[in-house]
Amino acid sequence: MEISACGSPKFRLRGDSEIFMGTASLHFDAWSLAWHELWQKLLPSCGHLDCLHKQGMWPRLRRKPGVVVQGLRFCLDECLERALTDALRHMISASPGEMAPHRVPLGLLLLSRQQLTKQQLRTALAAQRTSGHGKIGEWLLTLGFVSEQQVTAALARQWSCPVLRARSLNPVVLRAPRIPVTLLESFAMIPVDYVESSATLHVAFGEGIDYTVLYAIEQMLGCHTESCMAVPSFVRENLQTFSRRREDSEVIFDRVSDEAECSRIIRSYCARLSASEIRMAACGPHVWVRLLRRSGPPLDLLLRTPTVPGPAT
Repeated sequence: MEISACGSPKFRLRGDSEIFMGTASLHFDAWSLAWHELWQKLLPSCGHLDCLHKQGMWPRLRRKPGVVVQGLRFCLDECLERALTDALRHMISASPGEMAPHRVPLGLLLLSRQQLTKQQLRTALAAQRTSGHGKIGEWLLTLGFVSEQQVTAALARQWSCPVLRARSLNPVVLRAPRIPVTLLESFAMIPVDYVESSATLHVAFGEGIDYTVLYAIEQMLGCHTESCMAVPSFVRENLQTFSRRREDSEVIFDRVSDEAECSRIIRSYCARLSASEIRMAACGPHVWVRLLRRSGPPLDLLLRTPTVPGPAT
């Protein structure tokens, strides 16, 4: 025993005693960490900074089960609506608007391939300007200047992607993660194949590839996407097939005033379904919301607000 400077006894353990105490301390730290992880798993804290239930065991025991939004759990009653409003506002403000395409124009590509004359291109452009709608490829097809295969091949070169040669869908695509039919129609796209071993979904577009919707699909469905071009008639024909299979698990809201109203709608459906997780992504004119439930298939909400940009053309 030693006497410290303040006069109190000071004990120093040596040899095996030091090793024993050090080992006990390590075991206690490991046990404390395991208990903390179990506590967080059983009663995770709310992701909102000023939540009333954030501190203390009893407030967290009294609250209702929370909902996961973008990896964080929020209280169903107090914090969820605020978290949804904040997430929606950030998502919509961060969504890219219509960007100028840095690609060779379709008409020039067809001219370079000698599949179109200058006079035919002028005629199609004049018809497009007079009507005030439609893409140049559609007008070239309407006027009979080019074929679907020629337009599709030029679009594939424009987007640097392959052309789908198959004339039918792979039956395995019916087992693929579901994309809302509303989004398929909005972007003129269809799933054509699904590789379960690598969770890779192949998506064919009939008018042009939108990489923002491909990214949204990956985030919402937890899969990898590969894109290609297909002739428009093939895409339209199979879109009708998907439309006939439209399920009750897709709800569309065409007139939503702002993020706050979106949040109230999502929260209402979440409480009704006892959803455990909410996933959200901006997809052109819609906000795609998927509610995952503890039992039963997920429910998709498609909400359209005036501030959400439309799909790029």
